[in-house]
Amino acid sequence: MRKFDIACIIDDDPIFIFGTKRIMQLANFCEGFLIFHNGKEAYDKLKAIIITGEKLPDLILLDLNMPIWDGWQFLDEFIQIPNEKSITIYIVTSSVDPEDIKKAESYEIVSNYLVKPIKMEDLKKLME
Repeated sequence: MRKFDIACIIDDDPIFIFGTKRIMQLANFCEGFLIFHNGKEAYDKLKAIIITGEKLPDLILLDLNMPIWDGWQFLDEFIQIPNEKSITIYIVTSSVDPEDIKKAESYEIVSNYLVKPIKMEDLKKLME
């Protein structure tokens, strides 16, 4: 199983963030984390990282329902930033709405759609 260098969690729920980080640590999933509480904050920081040439995350876990910018707004803006590095994005949300799943599939950059809560088995599949 491969280990990621940096994992990014974009979610406004502190309990989800805490639990997901803990599971990632137990699974030896990654070396470090970037945490953002809404899509706008994530977009601004990730854009700055791309511009300055700093190390980007290998993987983004993106919630859909957040204040300021939701996951869709983040995706719409993020895909506009020229970037040479391939970043794997997983939608991780409580939404089981078929329309959300269909919309997520329309984004080439989105690898999968996971329903919360995220489990150890889910992380192990991502690492394969």
